[in-house]
Amino acid sequence: MSVSSIPSSSSSVPWWKEPTKDQWYAYIAAWLGWTLDAFDFTIFLLIMLPISQEFGVPLTAVAIVFTLTLWLRLVGATAAGWVGDRMGRKTPLMISILWYSLCNFIAGFAPNFTFLLVFRALLGIGMGAEWPAGAALAMESWPARSRGFMSGILQGSWGLGFALSAGAYGLLYDDIGWRGLLWIGILPALVVVWIRYFVKEPEVWAENKRQQSEKKAEVTLPLFVIFKREYLYNTLTACAWMASAFCVYYSIWALFSTYLQKELQWTPIMVAVPLFWANIVVFAGNGLWGAVADKWGRRPAIYVPALIGIVITPLYLWTKDPTMIIFGFILQGIFGGAIYGQNPSYLCERFPTEVRATASGFVYHQGAIWGGLVAPVLTYFAVEMQMGFAVPMMISTAVFLLLVVIFVLMGPETKGKELTADLEVIKVTD
Repeated sequence: MSVSSIPSSSSSVPWWKEPTKDQWYAYIAAWLGWTLDAFDFTIFLLIMLPISQEFGVPLTAVAIVFTLTLWLRLVGATAAGWVGDRMGRKTPLMISILWYSLCNFIAGFAPNFTFLLVFRALLGIGMGAEWPAGAALAMESWPARSRGFMSGILQGSWGLGFALSAGAYGLLYDDIGWRGLLWIGILPALVVVWIRYFVKEPEVWAENKRQQSEKKAEVTLPLFVIFKREYLYNTLTACAWMASAFCVYYSIWALFSTYLQKELQWTPIMVAVPLFWANIVVFAGNGLWGAVADKWGRRPAIYVPALIGIVITPLYLWTKDPTMIIFGFILQGIFGGAIYGQNPSYLCERFPTEVRATASGFVYHQGAIWGGLVAPVLTYFAVEMQMGFAVPMMISTAVFLLLVVIFVLMGPETKGKELTADLEVIKVTD
């Protein structure tokens, strides 16, 4: 028996009318979780300098907090992936949102730097748990015809969350300080109530789980499955792609506000302008390249903007002119900032239903381990080696964009793949 994630699509039906109400609810839940996750995480990138000043610690030490947060994402992602594959997509999504909301709120009360470090690092567990649960929930529930576009909208919502944090920083920092900005992070917890009562598990997962139980073929250790011979090449190329993509992201975004504050002496409202508008453009750009993914494939929607992003990078880092910095950085949002739109669709399509949440969560968040090294390494070259931030950021961005192109081309094309409830793992492991 084969149960698709959708009924047969008809080109005469507008794509937005094809999903059912339950499919829309599932998608919105994942979208809200990811957007608010972005707000809680990225607000820290904007307040690293005042935190270092208040607690009297080097900026490099504050960057390490950011690194530990990213590293603990892998713990949360792996745990949530296992729970998602075994018990459903909804439960780990709700737990993750509560987790990262509370950690951000508690961190705002930090009496010392160690306290802040612990709770901001712990936030990474909830942050990591949100993505695999939300991505599997959304992609399994969504029709194949427009999955690439909606994947772009989903992943691009990180840009909206970042834009919200930039707006909050620019408008509220002078009044509520960095602690107040962290306290605002409790608000996403309210979304859990809506998810609890209105969101259902994807039919694909539910039927797949039924078949596993009926045939006594339950996959109890999904993480080990993706490293078996049949899946190893797919897993390793996906890991390399995501590691490179994470390094690109944090080369572009992690220290940009610090660079503007520390070296160019921009005020909070000045810093907020390029960050806010570039992230709005990231959201639109991911949607744009998502449409490309549905027409020409997942891979072109990633490697084409990556190649263009290499050319864009010097426009905002090889100048100190405010107009060029703002223009170049916003333009980068369409290209280097929009190579992530197919993360949910491409990763979910590369792995079977039995292991999808675990596989996509692990592959995605192991990239955070490598991305987490970017901020302290670039800060070391900028501050300790006295190179400034611009040159290290520019080199790192260009090199890792090129690696994204290479590793994406090494992977399979999955455009149009139907996500079914059929048992796939047992076929290759028996």
